[in-house]
Amino acid sequence: MAPPILKLDDIFLSFGGAPLLAGASLQIEPGDKICLVGRNGSGKSTLLKIAAGLVEAQSGEVFRHPSSTVRYLEQAPDFAGFNTVQAYAEAGLGPGDDPYRVTYLLSHLGLTGEEDPRTLSGGESRRAALARVLAPEPDILLLDEPTNHLDLPTIEWLEGELQKTRSALVLISHDRRFLEKVSTATVWLDRGTSRRLDRGFSHFEAWRDQVLEAEELEQHKLGKAIEREEHWLRYGVTARRKRNMRRLGELQTMRSQYRGHKGPQGTVQATASDAQESGKLVIEADKITKSFGDRPIVTPFSIRVHRGDCIGLVGPNGAGKTTLLKMLTGQLSPDGGTIKLGTNLEIATLDQKREDLDPEDTLANYLTDGRGENLLVNGEQRHVTGYMKEFLFQPEQARTPIRSLSGGERARLMLARILSRPANLLILDEPTNDLDIETLDLLQEIVAGFPGTVILVSHDRDFLDRTVTSTIAPAVPDAPDGRWIEYAGGYSDMLAQRKGALEERKRAEKAAEKPKTQGAAPSGGGSKSKLSFKQKFALDNLPKEMAKAEAEIAKREQVMGDPNLFTRDAAAFNRLAGEMEKLRASLTKMEEEWLELEMLREELEG
Repeated sequence: MAPPILKLDDIFLSFGGAPLLAGASLQIEPGDKICLVGRNGSGKSTLLKIAAGLVEAQSGEVFRHPSSTVRYLEQAPDFAGFNTVQAYAEAGLGPGDDPYRVTYLLSHLGLTGEEDPRTLSGGESRRAALARVLAPEPDILLLDEPTNHLDLPTIEWLEGELQKTRSALVLISHDRRFLEKVSTATVWLDRGTSRRLDRGFSHFEAWRDQVLEAEELEQHKLGKAIEREEHWLRYGVTARRKRNMRRLGELQTMRSQYRGHKGPQGTVQATASDAQESGKLVIEADKITKSFGDRPIVTPFSIRVHRGDCIGLVGPNGAGKTTLLKMLTGQLSPDGGTIKLGTNLEIATLDQKREDLDPEDTLANYLTDGRGENLLVNGEQRHVTGYMKEFLFQPEQARTPIRSLSGGERARLMLARILSRPANLLILDEPTNDLDIETLDLLQEIVAGFPGTVILVSHDRDFLDRTVTSTIAPAVPDAPDGRWIEYAGGYSDMLAQRKGALEERKRAEKAAEKPKTQGAAPSGGGSKSKLSFKQKFALDNLPKEMAKAEAEIAKREQVMGDPNLFTRDAAAFNRLAGEMEKLRASLTKMEEEWLELEMLREELEG
């Protein structure tokens, strides 16, 4: 094992009250790709700042190898003294670093380098900061929410960059798919302490659940031991003759441990407020168009949105997602075509820019609209502090100004507000930004179970796959030209359909290039009027193979459901996890192949 290049051990930090970090550790070795996970407010960003040397721990050991270079992604970059973004990014280079990497990174992050730092948006500032920390290829990269404000093509490009980088990496992110693709180890920060799993994020949730189940079992055993000792203390013959001071001391210690134990941080408990049911047809758009100057944003696009639909909007930044969303909801008039909104619509909107938040307002005033101490949720009067608790805010925060909240807490506050309003149409513009994974799980359940209609814009591929029933995306993903297509299913379904259509178009183009004098193409090649025998066999056989794979996955899931398996036989757990990963990859490949063949069959028969 290589010696660590950065090590934090037994870190303690408190800002008054309960300590934020109490015994947390983090060890980074060359080549590590660690994801740091935990609830909002658990101290992840603070621990990263301690590692970067920006915050000093009150106690504990901090070791950085003297020759190691460290770069930390700033949430609020300081552009003072820089006239261009290029100059700001190049200032992060060290002696011997290649200045061309700055130009390369800025171009992939959607910046020219000539921008005036004073005029940058929040997203552009984040991109500039990302270029500055990546350019030197340091020994250690510390990245706090690097995917915020990035579009999907840029997120996928960044994944590739981080997978091949030689830098050791510690990252915080809410994007499950991003964490799964980049990380090879996981550090879980929980109740001030840290635990490490030497496997990527895809294995984290099963491991976390096992740890919490084992902890609950230990707490149950401790409670039973206390009951036995108290029974001895009250009724034991020996105890009545003389008090055994050692056993009394042990009992006091057990009581202290039992009372002092803090369970895992709570989970958000919420549901969307019901409203009167909307009409069956929610939105009807007929050949709508929109242009800004000579640039087409939406060319003739038609869609019918029905009650119960959940529609995702994806595409690169600047493609026109928000413009299309505003047209569909009647906030913006189209240049051409018509928009009809259904009856009885009650709309609740979560805006990605958090423009609805006044930093000087208090949490209670924001949630109640200044109407005292109560708010109406699902027709029931609720006290604001009780409602706040469901979203993991403490009662004493009711009078706290919003400016003191973290990004994740602000996102949670806005979510609490829109879920308290009766609605049958939810409009969610980048709802996953800054939310922790547990709150994302809750939002996913709310969206999936919402009886009304949902339209959401998101760059979170996992969230899209788990929630939406159809996906609207640009016809040309790399160079949007105003044409939009609606695909059935989530983001992965959209990619599979787009890939199948592209391959079929290539086959048709090849067939068209052949001289007509060559006559009909031989069986199995060129332009086809029917499926080949091999394709027919695959189309018939693949569902059976997929069912077998699903059954094998279910068997392993049942075995791995044993909460004691990991502690009893770690090797067996790891072997089963590896088999599960291979089976899932094989199942995904078969599903994509079957979908492509089914689309080809429909096209040929149509």
